[in-house]
Amino acid sequence: LCFKSGGSSSTNITIFILSNGNAFRDYSANFYGVLGSWTAYLVSVLYIEYRSRKEKENVSFKNHVIQWFEVLDGLLGPYWKAVGLAFNCTFLLFGTVIQLIACASNIYYINDKLDKRTWTYIFGACCATTVFIPSFHNYRIWSFLGLGMTTYTAWYLTIASLIHGQVEGVTHQGPTKLVLYFTGATNILYTFGGHAVTVEIMHAMWKPQKFKYIYLLATLYVFTLTIPSATVVYWAFGDQLLDHSNAFSLLPRSMWRDAAVVLMLIHQFITFGFACTPLYFVWEKVVGIHDTKSICLRAACRLPVVIPIWFLAIIFPFFGPINSAVGSLLVSFTVYIIPALAHMLTYKSASARQNAAEKPPFFLPSWTAVYVVNAFIVIWVFIVGFGLGGWASMTNFIKQVDTFGLFAKCYQCPPTPSSKHH
Repeated sequence: LCFKSGGSSSTNITIFILSNGNAFRDYSANFYGVLGSWTAYLVSVLYIEYRSRKEKENVSFKNHVIQWFEVLDGLLGPYWKAVGLAFNCTFLLFGTVIQLIACASNIYYINDKLDKRTWTYIFGACCATTVFIPSFHNYRIWSFLGLGMTTYTAWYLTIASLIHGQVEGVTHQGPTKLVLYFTGATNILYTFGGHAVTVEIMHAMWKPQKFKYIYLLATLYVFTLTIPSATVVYWAFGDQLLDHSNAFSLLPRSMWRDAAVVLMLIHQFITFGFACTPLYFVWEKVVGIHDTKSICLRAACRLPVVIPIWFLAIIFPFFGPINSAVGSLLVSFTVYIIPALAHMLTYKSASARQNAAEKPPFFLPSWTAVYVVNAFIVIWVFIVGFGLGGWASMTNFIKQVDTFGLFAKCYQCPPTPSSKHH
C-alpha cells in the first residue's frame, strides 16, 4: 500500500492504492519524506531566486506561467534547461499514465462487466476533457475537495481492514529478495517525490514564499494517512499484497468501499489534470500559443498531449511496476538529484550566496551544511534510487510484461469461471 503526495504538494494529496509486495518500513517512509520535503524546499528557493532576478530586469509574467526548466535555464544555462525539460516531461507523462491506469483498476471493482482495458478507453476520453482547464488557478477548490476524498479513502482502508481482521494463514515475510526490497524503496522514493509541478503551483500562489511551509505541513499530514493505513492493511492481508496491486480487491464489496472507489476516481481525474497541465504549458510554448486567451484554441492544441498518454496506459497496464520504474529512473533525477545539484551550482560563488533571495533555513544556517546535505542526497539517491532501484524496478517490469504481455486485457483480474475450467 503506497500513498504519494500529489503533484500539487501543498494543496492536493493523491493516494495510489498500490502495493509492490513489500512491507514498507515506517523509517524508510520517514526518511524519504524528509528528503522529499527538503528538495521541495530547494525548488522553491530556486524559483524565488529566478523570479527575483527576472523582476529586477523588469520581466513581466502576467500571461506566462514559469516552469522548472525555465528556472534551470535562467540560473544555470541551456544545458540544464534541456536536462530538466527531458526528465520532468517524461516523469509527468508517465505520472499521468499511472493515474489513467489506476482509474481503470479502481472502477473495475465496482463494475466488472467491462475489463480494465475497456475502462481505460473510457477514462482516457474523460481525462481528455482536462484540456479545457486553463491553469492551476482553476484547480483550487478541487484541491481541497481532493484532500477530503483521500482522507476518507485512507481511513476507510484502515477501519475496514481492522474490522475484516487477519485472513486465515496470513504471513508477513516482507521482501524476501533484493529485487522486492529495492522495488519497494523506489515506490517510497516516488511517494515523497511528487513535487514535479512545484514551480507551476508556486506560480499560481499569491504568496509563493510560503510554499515551503505549506509543503512541509502537507507532508506531515500525508504521514497521518499513510502510516496507519499501510500498517493495518499489511497486518490484515500480509503477503497477499504480493499479487494484488490494488488494495480494494482484498476488501469485501460494500457501500463504504464503493464510496471510496468513486471518490478516488474523482480525485484521480483531478490529479491527471494536475500532472498533465505542465505538459500542456510546455506544448503551448513549443507551438507558440501559450500567451493566447482563447480557451478553445489552447484546448485544441493540447489534445496531441493526451493521445500518447492514453496509448501508453493501454500498452502497459501494470501501474505498480511502472510506479517503481518511474521512481527509480525519473523521480530520482527530477525531484532529488537535479534540484540538489542545481542549488549547489547556483550558490557556488560567494557573491551569489551574499545576494541570495533566500538565505539558508534557521535550522541549517550554514551554507556549508546545506552543501553537505545536498551532496549526500545526490550520492544516496544516485546509488540506491537510480542504481539499485533501477535494476530492481526494470527486472520487475520485464517480469510483468513476460507474464501478462503488452495490451493486457485485464491485469490481475480474478479468473472467470471459463478460464478456471480451461
